[in-house]
Amino acid sequence: MLITQAGLDQLKAELNQLATTRRPALVERLTLARSMGDLSENSDYQSAHEDLTFVDGRMAELEDLIKSAQIAKPASNDAIDIGHSVTVKINSRNATFHIVGEWEADPKQAKISHSSPLGLALMGKKVGDKVEVAAPAGKLVYSIVAIS
Repeated sequence: MLITQAGLDQLKAELNQLATTRRPALVERLTLARSMGDLSENSDYQSAHEDLTFVDGRMAELEDLIKSAQIAKPASNDAIDIGHSVTVKINSRNATFHIVGEWEADPKQAKISHSSPLGLALMGKKVGDKVEVAAPAGKLVYSIVAIS
């Protein structure tokens, strides 16, 4: 799995937070709920058990992601690659996107996956190139202004 260093750091931070804070709190909650008697009618026990199962699953998923992570390091700023910030001109206005791995993508923060339609179109392109991407509103043409 390709990922930027910042993305890997976020995954590690989430795993650490789950392991050191969230999971111990859930284990304590589960122990307390278990001490309250009949487990079949104890909704707090059921809820705590479900939450703990979810956290354990997420921790396992994060551990697998971290083990299989390959840090993407762009070789140069000549051609767009994972890890680059790209400024494009579209309809006479500039927009900057960060090209990231699939697990890091967050359109609200202008982080687009290298495998998204726009990410695929931009990969390997250079300043001055134009790419055309199909969008719900029709085809959009992006002119590459800068790569960093």
